[in-house]
Amino acid sequence: MKTIHDILKLGDPRLYEMCEPVLQSELTLVPDWVQQLHEAMEDIRRVYQFGRGIAAPQLGIMKRMFYLNLDRPYIILNPELNDLSDEKFELWDDCMSFPNLLVKVKRHESLTLHYHDENWKPQSWQVSGAISELIQHEYDHLDGVLCTMRAIDEKAFKWKE
Repeated sequence: MKTIHDILKLGDPRLYEMCEPVLQSELTLVPDWVQQLHEAMEDIRRVYQFGRGIAAPQLGIMKRMFYLNLDRPYIILNPELNDLSDEKFELWDDCMSFPNLLVKVKRHESLTLHYHDENWKPQSWQVSGAISELIQHEYDHLDGVLCTMRAIDEKAFKWKE
């Protein structure tokens, strides 16, 4: 069972690494990875009351994969972001790797996500607003980028109450 304690914390060097693509030959490993991501996210939700998505590298799985649990689970393999809008919005972002810290960032209002699902079927998803922001956050993890690195300025940090 994966818990909060298995999530890599701010400062862990693995959080700053570029992830490798998921290979089609690794599809048999994906259900176990998804289970680990789901368990860790459920523990964060229980303790901190937040969590809509988690990226594989946050559990030390250095693959280009993330898991979203919104209206249903989404397994996102080898995502690509396209059609990023010129319009951006500011928000206080949070992260399971530093659950008590909020970081003010700017994100694209909309984008198109291309990816493979857990059956290796190509998918395309046009999103905007909160879902666009979430996808950008999780995608950044795959490139070793944390929201702390996207802070709008040096005062863009605060503790959660």
